Amino acid sequence: MNPVLLVIAHGSRDPRHAATVQALVRRAGALRPGLRVETAFLDFNLPSVPGVLDRLAADGVRDVVALPLLLTRAFHAKADIPAVLRQAPPSLSIRQAEVLGPSPLLIAAVERRLYEAGLTPGDKSATGVVLASAGSTDPEAIAVIAETARELRRTGWCSVRPAFASASLPRTEDAVRALRTERGVRRVAVAPYVIAPGRLPDRIAAGAAGADVLADVLGPSPELARLLLERYDGARAAQRPVAQTA
Repeated sequence: MNPVLLVIAHGSRDPRHAATVQALVRRAGALRPGLRVETAFLDFNLPSVPGVLDRLAADGVRDVVALPLLLTRAFHAKADIPAVLRQAPPSLSIRQAEVLGPSPLLIAAVERRLYEAGLTPGDKSATGVVLASAGSTDPEAIAVIAETARELRRTGWCSVRPAFASASLPRTEDAVRALRTERGVRRVAVAPYVIAPGRLPDRIAAGAAGADVLADVLGPSPELARLLLERYDGARAAQRPVAQTA
């Protein structure tokens, strides 16, 4: 029997967050009929991670792949999620999958949202993009966002600048202003590099007031759904569980 895929999201007081996460997980599950897929939240929303793990153990499940629904490997992936997984019932053998980023599928999802917001591939050479993430104090996470911005730039956009809604600089509005001064940039677009709506994505949207285009969050995009399964397959192929609770 295939391991259960447990997608672990951060959670938010904003009801749009949980609804978007659930839509993404449903889309991923539809791509893999027969795979049991569960969703849990670290905070604010139910079901909780311990609650889902207890239910899986009660159902007789033995193997679980826990997938952090995170774009970078920062504190939640390094500390919070491993800590809660270590408290799982001893009958469960758990592999923790890699976080979602970096990945070419994320670049494709960002571009999908930009095109849905009204841009076309023909607009790339004259459009500067602000890749706006939630932000982090973790240097590894900041470096990944910077590299993702460079990868997005290599697809043909005139310029791409990273920005952050919290913890790091520059802010979205500052990156928008900076792009306005760059040679060759005739329009500016803001691409939220976040999975679901919430307080920080709303802050990104407010900072995009001076831009010409504001794309949507990544949400339940086809690319993101495929990436969930790609990370699941990678963890399932591991030689031994990453987090062994037995």
